[in-house]
Amino acid sequence: MLMRSKKKVLAEILSQNAHVEYLQGHGLNGHTDRDTFKKLIPVITYQDIQSHINRIVNGESKLIPTTEGELGRRFQLVKLQMSVMRQAVPNYGNGIAMYLMFIKSEEKTLGGLTARALSTSMIKSPYFDYNCHQNDRTSPTATIPCPDSYQSMYSQMLCGLCQNHQVLHVGSFFAITFIRAIRFLEKHWSLLCKDIRTGSVDASITDPSVRAAVMEILKPDPKLADFIEAECSRDSWKGIITRLWPIAKYVNATVTGTMAQYIPTLDYYSNSLPLVNTMYIASECSFGINLNPFCKPSEVAYTLIPTMAYFEFLPNQGSDGVINSISMPKSLAKKEQQQLVYLADVKIGQEYELVVTTYSVSDVLRVAGYKNNAPQFNFLCRENVFLSIDDDKTNEVELQNAVKNAAGNLFPFDAHVTEYTSYVDIATIPSHYVLFWELRVNGSNPIPPSVFEDRCLTVEESLNSFYRKGRASDKSIGPLEIRVTFDKLMDYCISLGASMNQYKTPLCVKFAPLVDLLNSRVVSSYFSPTCPKWVPRYKNGTTRTEI
Repeated sequence: MLMRSKKKVLAEILSQNAHVEYLQGHGLNGHTDRDTFKKLIPVITYQDIQSHINRIVNGESKLIPTTEGELGRRFQLVKLQMSVMRQAVPNYGNGIAMYLMFIKSEEKTLGGLTARALSTSMIKSPYFDYNCHQNDRTSPTATIPCPDSYQSMYSQMLCGLCQNHQVLHVGSFFAITFIRAIRFLEKHWSLLCKDIRTGSVDASITDPSVRAAVMEILKPDPKLADFIEAECSRDSWKGIITRLWPIAKYVNATVTGTMAQYIPTLDYYSNSLPLVNTMYIASECSFGINLNPFCKPSEVAYTLIPTMAYFEFLPNQGSDGVINSISMPKSLAKKEQQQLVYLADVKIGQEYELVVTTYSVSDVLRVAGYKNNAPQFNFLCRENVFLSIDDDKTNEVELQNAVKNAAGNLFPFDAHVTEYTSYVDIATIPSHYVLFWELRVNGSNPIPPSVFEDRCLTVEESLNSFYRKGRASDKSIGPLEIRVTFDKLMDYCISLGASMNQYKTPLCVKFAPLVDLLNSRVVSSYFSPTCPKWVPRYKNGTTRTEI
């Protein structure tokens, strides 16, 4: 059944695009069978088709069909996900969602096409209101596409507070987006309380449609304003989500992959409400859903929906070719292409890179099990995200685990890492890893410098053998450094036009203005006091296990 479904999807795709120049150039000549497709059409990355994309951007005739059908398929997945949640959550239909959504400003290409983020396309699609009914959420439709992120955030938060006793779940696309909303509330709760108390909207909200939409919901409520003011004035913001939205049952946000670093912060704000990952989507395609939404974040497994796209899988053999902190993707060699595995043939426990109709997405997945003969996948990481100086190659999972190991030792001081990023400082000789940490410190006792120095060493001890060898034996890598800083990276990226919905703090930064911005906000820095432990694999002719 699964194989027949996949063949049908592929045949439909090839039939609809039979006259596309790209396929004709590879000699497909109208064939729609899987074997011919696999033989003639190579697996590619963005760089392989960039020239074609540039032609579209510059106004030449389209090489691909309209994406209207693709948007329709994406919203089919949304409807399927909502069906799963109705089964998982008692009285799901009796509450509303404070699910915060944002857009970014649009741009016009030289050819007159609109360039915008995927989330913006979905929000502005005619499918949006049809599938995501106004009555199911706290945010009026007019507040979501507002291009001013401050006005959009303020108005959506205000409406969410006004309807706080109806909110069954809270969230946003990504964990960091929702955390940013809570931090916005920390800064602006007094203004929000004033609006709720008086039943008027602050003068900083100037968009007429936004003001009108909010006034449909906002009524003078001094009692609610007093309640919110009392909660927000308390010394600790631990559990603020459950305090302000008392019937909320879960937080709906992506916390897999790079978003996993925000789990402790969400747990802090929500009193450890369940963190629900519902869907696996990307700009390239909507992939699948989580059929067990209340599982632990570490156990999230997505079931790929065969009708969404034609999926293939490349067995993960590891990575090489690192350039500083970024590895450039490349087309698959012929041998690698012959190793592609069909959806029905993946093996439990094996890791694969995901390929969608010949496009290498670069996501690394692990097969977790099956649901009615359909494979389920754990999302591990985005391939080729590295820190590297010499022979060391540190990917995002390794870095996440190292930071997690180190950050846990801050708990006795009632402090934790809320966000981090990294880069390779090549200004020193030898070069060294730098971690920028943003901290939330609730305790009154200062954290001794020696604690941070020990955390530097803990991170190093958690990294791979090649890194530790470079530090302890080759001396090709300098001591790791932690710089305590403020949250400014997201603000900068949004000021350049990044979407708040789709912003993810990069695990490593290379763009000089971003590094300069982070360095300008450093309040203290610490270095590893000694080299991490490392034992050679071979010593005196015997094999040794690397520590």
